[in-house]
Amino acid sequence: MQLRYNFRISPTPGQRTALARAFGCVRVVYNDALRIREDAREAGLPFVTSAELSKRLIASKKTGPRAWLGEVSSVVLQQSLRDLDTAYKNFFDGLKGERPRMGAPRFKSRRDNRQTIRFTANAGWKITPGGRLRLPKIGDIPVKWSRSLPSTPFTVTVAKDAAGRYFASFVVETDPAADLDRMPATADEVGIDLGLTYFAVLCDGRKVSAPKFFRRAERKLRKAQRNLARKTKGSNNRRKAVVKVARAHAHAANARRDFHHKLSTMIVRENQAVYVEDLAVKGLARTRLAKSVHDAGWSAFVSMLEYKTARYGRVFARVDRFFPSSRLCSACGFKDGPKPLNVREWTCQGCGTVHDRDVNAAVNIRTEGRKVAAGQAETVNGRGAQVSPGSVPAPRDEAATRRDGQPTVVGILAL
Repeated sequence: MQLRYNFRISPTPGQRTALARAFGCVRVVYNDALRIREDAREAGLPFVTSAELSKRLIASKKTGPRAWLGEVSSVVLQQSLRDLDTAYKNFFDGLKGERPRMGAPRFKSRRDNRQTIRFTANAGWKITPGGRLRLPKIGDIPVKWSRSLPSTPFTVTVAKDAAGRYFASFVVETDPAADLDRMPATADEVGIDLGLTYFAVLCDGRKVSAPKFFRRAERKLRKAQRNLARKTKGSNNRRKAVVKVARAHAHAANARRDFHHKLSTMIVRENQAVYVEDLAVKGLARTRLAKSVHDAGWSAFVSMLEYKTARYGRVFARVDRFFPSSRLCSACGFKDGPKPLNVREWTCQGCGTVHDRDVNAAVNIRTEGRKVAAGQAETVNGRGAQVSPGSVPAPRDEAATRRDGQPTVVGILAL
């Protein structure tokens, strides 16, 4: 499995200038390539290949008005063309229904919140014996190593975010045997009910409170944004105020990400199988609970659970979002009616068991998740009906009419 490890780096002022130059050159090549392809599309010409773009934009960079492209590594320029190819592929795959729809590739701006360059193995970068990151035509950059890499990385991406921080992102290949030894197998299974009052409720009764990181940072953010609104557009003071707002947002995002990582690792370590509900986050984000939904970050947490279970040999399954986990009695299976959100406890009319709403839902998610993992669960739509009903044979003597108006007989359909 390929994983990405991020580390904070601290370039010197001269190295920041070199990185800014590389960011700009990558942006220019990307935008020029996108403009060439868009002009060809509008003129009805064939799609311009990456090889042709490389010849026109990079191979002849040492001469002409774009000679300053030679001041940066040619590898990062080639990778910008690869990024453009990926953007086009994602766009076309979305049109074909092979992935969620994405917009067409757009031009990059120097004012984008995130600027990146990527070095592959043939770029000549390396990690020095002193622990610094040596990049071609940039120099040795100090790295704040918070942990060791599991293997030798083969690509590194240098990024600058809106808060003015620099990061190095290494892509490494993990060792499956070492991962299994790190987290030995266990017999426990868990169902997780995600919510807002409690971030996660486990089927064993444990409840994890919602930290609400954005809500905590709102006062500081409000002050920083008011300060930003008073600044003159285009001034240096406004640029400084923008960085302060971005740092406040980054602080809340980092705290949320740290919480998600620690909780997901704990759950994966303790359980051999993890089952969660497939929530409609986009739909919930359009309600009055939008701020709380975004603050919880359910999608990021579930994604962490999914890749960590795959890495450590665990079982992971998503329960259909229309599964009535809050209406079923986990003791006898009696299906009760819908309940408003203020009802946190209810008594089963079938067996008389008193249920905690969230714990009962987590138990039902675990039960249904086992069926999903075994391929025994049925996918249902919003009304509880099966989405894809089985094939039904047509009546043997059902009459039909041909285009010429003559009657015909339809036989049994082959199943």
